Amino acid sequence: MQPDTITLAVDLANTASTTNKVFTRHEEQINRTTYRGPGHTLQTRNILQLYRTQPTRSGNYLGSAKTALKLTQDISVANADGSGEVVSPLIVEVNFSVPVGATSAELVALRQHIVAILDRDDLMAPFNETLDI
Repeated sequence: MQPDTITLAVDLANTASTTNKVFTRHEEQINRTTYRGPGHTLQTRNILQLYRTQPTRSGNYLGSAKTALKLTQDISVANADGSGEVVSPLIVEVNFSVPVGATSAELVALRQHIVAILDRDDLMAPFNETLDI
């Protein structure tokens, strides 16, 4: 089981200066846990969700465990007619499919590749802001 609180050292501006963000367990359901982050209210979400699916064996293949995390933060954006703002979710989801038998070293290396990609502003800014692929 994951801890009741998760503290993330977040580099908000990608300048090598981190700020701790604490997420506290809020709700548990079968195969899903939800944490509330700083500033979370009923009107403005800041939640982290962890998901899991157990591997299913198929013949000689032991299967793959599936895990995912989802971070949702509500932000205010201009509405379509420009007369005001609406609250809209900013969402990121990361999914893993891990074959039974994968080593910890293989998983760390895979996660570090994702961290390296996400940390590249020169790739991620045009990807997210202008949909360049």
